[in-house]
Amino acid sequence: MVAGAGLIERLPLAALVGVMFMVVIGTFEWASLRILRRMPRADVLVMLLVTIATAVSQNLALAVLLGVVVLALAFAWENAKRIRARKHVNAAGVRHYEIFGPLFFGSAQAFGEKLDVNGGPAKVIIDFRESRVAGMSAIDALHKLTERYQRLGKTVPLRHLSPDSRHLLGQAGPLVDVNIEEDPLYTVAGANVMY
Repeated sequence: MVAGAGLIERLPLAALVGVMFMVVIGTFEWASLRILRRMPRADVLVMLLVTIATAVSQNLALAVLLGVVVLALAFAWENAKRIRARKHVNAAGVRHYEIFGPLFFGSAQAFGEKLDVNGGPAKVIIDFRESRVAGMSAIDALHKLTERYQRLGKTVPLRHLSPDSRHLLGQAGPLVDVNIEEDPLYTVAGANVMY
């Protein structure tokens, strides 16, 4: 390469730029542009964002970190829309809410709007069999909801909380006042028998 340095110095810079552009055009996978329409918008946005951030900052690690943060926020936004509540009243006149989807900072407000505090019977059971409680925002949402029910003289036990959710509520201790109805712990018969 050192031997050809004099020859390369004679080439105009525009010609070298043109050669580099032709290399880029030749090596780019053009079929990937057709896939862009089928990709989730968040992924396309992150690709463009990482590309622009890399070009501007000249720091690929920082651009990738930015992409990870944006995708994490997009994931939280999507999961916030996935919380649902199915309600029914049993023969004893107790209203049951079955919660589906994670309860976390992104879904805490929507969770509070799913339950009818003013109407209904004096006892309401919230069932978390298909849900998980994650973080202080979720704990705060549960606390505020149970306070609203208690002001109206209603009892609100929480059922089927996962061990992680119960642990999280236990750690919150005096910060939150919720009534957890303990589920029986079932074990497999004969699990402790040695053969």
